[in-house]
Amino acid sequence: MLRDLEAGIEAARFDGGGGERIALPVKLKVHDSVFVPLAKWAMLLAGNYRCVLADTVQPIREAVHGDPQASRAVYEWVVALCVQLGASPADLVPYEKYANAALSLASPSSAARALAAGARNIERVDRLVQLVAAQQGLKSAAVDETVRRVDGWLSATGSRRPERARESPTKKAPVETGGLARWGG
Repeated sequence: MLRDLEAGIEAARFDGGGGERIALPVKLKVHDSVFVPLAKWAMLLAGNYRCVLADTVQPIREAVHGDPQASRAVYEWVVALCVQLGASPADLVPYEKYANAALSLASPSSAARALAAGARNIERVDRLVQLVAAQQGLKSAAVDETVRRVDGWLSATGSRRPERARESPTKKAPVETGGLARWGG
């Protein structure tokens, strides 16, 4: 059924007028492995959540390329966790491909922007990965520090507002939900 849906979406065309058929900018990719969605965990921990600093936020590009050894170490640690959970390395995105894509990410992540805008709750993939790793007997000082930073922003009161983002958001960012629990600090 999912493969039929994938093929139907791929074949769908919009009538652009004058006989022109335009492919829709919507894709559905069906994967044989249930672990493919975990590929996002390494990206989120190496870049998106590392946008959150003690008193400010930074663009994803800086989080990844400001200290490439640190971002690679976090990325590879999360990949190793996913492999320990049962993922095949082929299910996951190589660090080099992610780091190259991060070069174009000139804004802080939506989670970082939400924190900078004063959100009290955001999607906590950082904490989820930390907890899953702990269940596997794994620990990462870098992940623990990221979780502490996000917790700090979430526990900040109205009297202690961290400095705004280096690149201020032009509007309030929505709080990510993505189907995961919205854990506070």
